[in-house]
Amino acid sequence: MSAAIPDKKYFKIGEVSRLSELEPHVLRFWESEFHEINPKKDGGNQRLYRRKDVEIIFKIKRLLYDEKFTIAGARVKLREETSPGQGDPASPKVREIKEGFKAIKKSIAEIRNILS
Repeated sequence: MSAAIPDKKYFKIGEVSRLSELEPHVLRFWESEFHEINPKKDGGNQRLYRRKDVEIIFKIKRLLYDEKFTIAGARVKLREETSPGQGDPASPKVREIKEGFKAIKKSIAEIRNILS
């Protein structure tokens, strides 16, 4: 992988670009695709990445370049890695989705009965 992350609180986009060996436009694009990357902006509107942001950038780079995930696949995998339990069948979000599917299936069955 790339160089170790220095022990600093904030990093400018040029520093993150050098550390990650990614062009600044790639980092800006990833910000729009991965909401886990959320740099602060200073008074001059310069991005200030936290260490956590830089670590996430390294994870995304690994997922996309080494493990060959698509952006959508990397987004899902990153959520799984950063939010344990998200895919847990007992989690409230999963239950909510399952209930939604049940309601849709019920509606489809009712429509079939009407059309029969």
